[in-house]
Amino acid sequence: MGWKLKTVQTILSILAFYITFAVGEDEEPRSECADFNNMTWLEYHQQGSKLQVQYLLLTRKNTDCASLFSQDFLSNNTYFNSSQPTKIIVHGYRALGSKPSWVKQLAQALLWVQDANVVVVDWVYGASLAYNMVVENYKEVAIQISVLINQLQNHGCKLESFHFIGVSLGAHVSGFVGTLFKGKIGRITGLDPAGPMFKRADTFDRLDPSDALFVEAIHTDSDYFGISISVGHADFFLNGGMDQAGCSRSRSTSMYSYVICDHMRALHVYISALNGTCPLTGIPCSSYEDFLKGRCLGCPGRCPRIGLLENSGLTVFPLPQPNKLFLLTTSAPPFCAHHILVQLEVFLLDKSAEVQVILRTGGHPETEQRLRLQTDGTIYSRVIAHPVPLCEIDSIQLKNTGAHFYRQGDIHVVSVCISEFPSVGEVEPLCVKKINVRRGSPWNHDFVQLCENY
Repeated sequence: MGWKLKTVQTILSILAFYITFAVGEDEEPRSECADFNNMTWLEYHQQGSKLQVQYLLLTRKNTDCASLFSQDFLSNNTYFNSSQPTKIIVHGYRALGSKPSWVKQLAQALLWVQDANVVVVDWVYGASLAYNMVVENYKEVAIQISVLINQLQNHGCKLESFHFIGVSLGAHVSGFVGTLFKGKIGRITGLDPAGPMFKRADTFDRLDPSDALFVEAIHTDSDYFGISISVGHADFFLNGGMDQAGCSRSRSTSMYSYVICDHMRALHVYISALNGTCPLTGIPCSSYEDFLKGRCLGCPGRCPRIGLLENSGLTVFPLPQPNKLFLLTTSAPPFCAHHILVQLEVFLLDKSAEVQVILRTGGHPETEQRLRLQTDGTIYSRVIAHPVPLCEIDSIQLKNTGAHFYRQGDIHVVSVCISEFPSVGEVEPLCVKKINVRRGSPWNHDFVQLCENY
């Protein structure tokens, strides 16, 4: 276990370094504006176990200039309004003591959607030790936050009006605050909750559905820095929860893209969902593979959506535990993709084969998917992400791409159909029947769109 812990600490140190220099810092604040504690290298080595938690307040009255906020300033603070909801942002591990550069962007996105108090928890000092020491201290941070929550209750705030947004380790800090208040906090959003040292932890020690009236999580790096298990009433697993579109898998690219791009994607998707005009909707399914094969039927009513909808749009009671939700995204903001189900039926093959399906729409990048065809099956299906809805797709192309690796010659296709997934209204699948796909000779078909009122 020792070498594993050191490996995690080393990786997380690299992560913090590249968050600082690859993502970039916020502009220097004006002298009268409050800002994060920002440690020097000397302070980093000398600070010991100091936590020094402080709070910054942003509202629609001071969106660009945070004010220091504490129980002592409550009576004199002209910005805080106890009758409005309160959003509390909690950052995660900060290996080099750098401030999180994304905080203002997230706070402003929240304020754009809702008139609220946004309180940012600055625990950079406590989050900048070795990772195992930070994990040992995170509950103390939660206890300090709970003192502030108690004071805010004394000034008229209700527990159900609090919404915690915790990033990485900050998700578990938020969860423990919820535990201290016996699950009566209104809402907790975990943005890729931290995985190292939490994947096998008891529910008392990590975020779980009992921590708030509604708990949601967005998973984007569940095979590395994030947690792989469901931790809320609604768990959105983007692209299966790992290997995000646009994040390089090659070591030759920048360290940011290679090391932390997947982990930070949950944050960027959440901000985009708050700012964007297109929905990021999750589809309930037992597994990612079943989702990709189109085996999930959708939702009774509206499917859950990332953002600030009450209970993410869930209308069933009691709330499900757990509720795995899957969706595909694109590589850049606003990250929204239309789920298109491709269904291919072929005559029984003598030998294995591979077919490449390409969808084209004018003015947009084409989408492609490879299907491996075996000798013991005739029906194949796959859900793919496409930038436009079904009724805007111009053409489809099939290629027999297995010639160099498989021995199958021509592929006799019974039918190929594309449809919205899950099905939307009365829109019928677009199908073409009786196709012969030859080696080295792609088959193409243009669609004449007849979808009305889409």
